[in-house]
Amino acid sequence: MTLALIDYGAGNLHSVANALKAAGAADISITSDAAMVAKADRIVLPGVGAFGACAAALRAVPDMVEALDARVRGAAVPFLGICVGMQLMADTGEELGTHQGLGWVRGSVRQLAPADPSAKVPHMGWNDVILARPHALIEPGEAYFLHSYAFDGDDVLAGTDHGGPITAAIGRDNMIGVQFHPEKSQAYGLTFLARFLEWRP
Repeated sequence: MTLALIDYGAGNLHSVANALKAAGAADISITSDAAMVAKADRIVLPGVGAFGACAAALRAVPDMVEALDARVRGAAVPFLGICVGMQLMADTGEELGTHQGLGWVRGSVRQLAPADPSAKVPHMGWNDVILARPHALIEPGEAYFLHSYAFDGDDVLAGTDHGGPITAAIGRDNMIGVQFHPEKSQAYGLTFLARFLEWRP
């Protein structure tokens, strides 16, 4: 099984790769080569930074968006988006203007606006992951979050609370995205990644 970890200059690749190895992945390719992504058995898209900059960086990699679309939506290989990688699955992001996402999950990524004034932005630290509906990969527990924007839309699998409800995971079919950082979530994150590596959607 080959796993493509997408390198587009916008993710903490080595910590994600190390977590995937610790979870049991044997053949990880950190790659910006669309041809390699087009053959991968599993795909992970990390992301750190502003939505628009990450979307632009991903589109700047030759043929990458097309390869992702063909492999994930066409061939239905298991896909995991992490943090901004999850957010890019949406139609749009509203950070520093409105920017187009991949459009795989209907919704938009909007700035956090907690109803509780004591809830700081960015949302940073450990928080509960609360199931919205059953899913093979998501279990209740505590994960590590670091973000100022969150997904608002369809196909929500789990949420958390930070002065109000926030989306923690989205997905359908062979696609899943998590707002939290599995690579920083210790045992909870590693067991989640291990389930992803075994997932047969």
